[in-house]
Amino acid sequence: MRLRLPLVAVTAFAAVVATAACSPSAPSDSAAQGGDKNATLTIATTTDVVNFNPLLGNSRTDGWITNLMYPRLLTIDANGAKQPYLAADRGYSDPTTGFYELRGDMKWSDGTAVSAADVAYTINTIMTKKPAGNVVYGQLANVESASAPTATRVELKLKRPDATVVDEVGFWMNVVPKHVFEKAPDAGTFANNSDWVSAGPFKLTTVAKGQSYTLERVTPYPMAPAGTPNVAKVVYRVYPDVNTEILALRNGDVDLIANALPPAQVKTLQSTPGVKVQEVPGLGYAHMTYNMTRKPLDNLKVRQALAHAVDYEAIRSVVLQGQAVTTGSSPIPPVLKDFVKPDLKEYAFDPALARKLVTESGVGTLRPLTMIYSLQDAVTSQWAQLVKDNAAQAGITIELQGMDRNTYLAKTAAGEYDIYAGNFAIMDDPATNMALTFLPDGAINYTKVDDPALSALITKATATTDKAAQKELIWQAATLVHDNVYDNVMYMQNLYVAHSDKWDGFVVKPSELLSVVDPQSLANARKVG
Repeated sequence: MRLRLPLVAVTAFAAVVATAACSPSAPSDSAAQGGDKNATLTIATTTDVVNFNPLLGNSRTDGWITNLMYPRLLTIDANGAKQPYLAADRGYSDPTTGFYELRGDMKWSDGTAVSAADVAYTINTIMTKKPAGNVVYGQLANVESASAPTATRVELKLKRPDATVVDEVGFWMNVVPKHVFEKAPDAGTFANNSDWVSAGPFKLTTVAKGQSYTLERVTPYPMAPAGTPNVAKVVYRVYPDVNTEILALRNGDVDLIANALPPAQVKTLQSTPGVKVQEVPGLGYAHMTYNMTRKPLDNLKVRQALAHAVDYEAIRSVVLQGQAVTTGSSPIPPVLKDFVKPDLKEYAFDPALARKLVTESGVGTLRPLTMIYSLQDAVTSQWAQLVKDNAAQAGITIELQGMDRNTYLAKTAAGEYDIYAGNFAIMDDPATNMALTFLPDGAINYTKVDDPALSALITKATATTDKAAQKELIWQAATLVHDNVYDNVMYMQNLYVAHSDKWDGFVVKPSELLSVVDPQSLANARKVG
């Protein structure tokens, strides 16, 4: 399923509209300098890599490893604001021409300069090859072509004005080396499983599937101290579950746990000698969606019954240990406070009301409903049981189907579920994110909703550059989502990661996808003990 983004009318282009900023550079703080330059940083993960090709849809570990090799044009700060990375500048030179101006000091590990030709090639390849699972494809719907008029300038020829494409593509797209990928018969399916090159701080060198992934330092890398990452190697080691990861950290077998800690472990690890716990801001939310292509979930009263058959506060207090907040059952996370509609209230846990709504639905006795979730997601695995128990109080039977993450992703893509339980890690722009989530061809439209009124609101929201007008449209769209239970958003969670206190210099970025395993962070991490 691919997203076709709506038209965006960019107005008031009297001259060049651009977002300019200085390129990021290595921290000057002495805390990020020095350390053992021959050290190996060992990181725990619970999943293997599915794809080494960043153009393809990927799992969490895929992203952590490929992000270390294939740069993005933009990054994000701890407050959720876009910042320069490979692109030192970006914007629009006219209503139908977007641009990126690249920094000129980045090279691939084989010595080839990272150039505008690489960026243009990546964009054009995504548009023509339509790689499976690539979320950037939908964000390029209004792009006609990309070109490289100079070695550092990329220009996007737009089919029509679109005020979202430069920042969203810049943040979400990994740039691949043209001179490597163009040799493949089909870059959209290229396995990319050997002879890697990298323009990040590290390059993948050794793979032992089910065991470990080893990356070695690349120089120069301009966003590391003196252009050189502080550590010689990064090793991702695969463990069966988070509890085994925690044991490995305590035993000194690993230095960092990449995935977020289960909330119940946070306080314990905060008081564990030799372990440091860091908070990572949340930029997403946890939710359940009800597959409207499967009866009786196409019935509004059934979805409302399911929404009222969940004890959200108990989930946040018991499973999340108070480390999460309500969104008011709204798809807008609280961190995006300018777009939060304050009068949307969380669905009340009311088993009697849920029973009444099922009766009013006219569907008779509800069949058992399947709910899929990833067993590698420790938090969801815990609250899934609470959801089942809560629903039973309302006479609703939910059959839990926990599975390994790769199977879970495959079933999600195939729509093989009644209820999908999971998380969106980064919801960085309300209009774009609602388009991805609720338009009929949205890449992450797991409810399978096709509501013309909602689509019209999202289209208009994406089409306006006036913030006040856009906010009103987002409010109306969020209200439709809330009232029709097109997405049952349960909470936004601030995350915590743990590492050995022998390491410091990490740069914290929001969401589990970036966290402290972002390229800039790992390039600046150092062993001090």
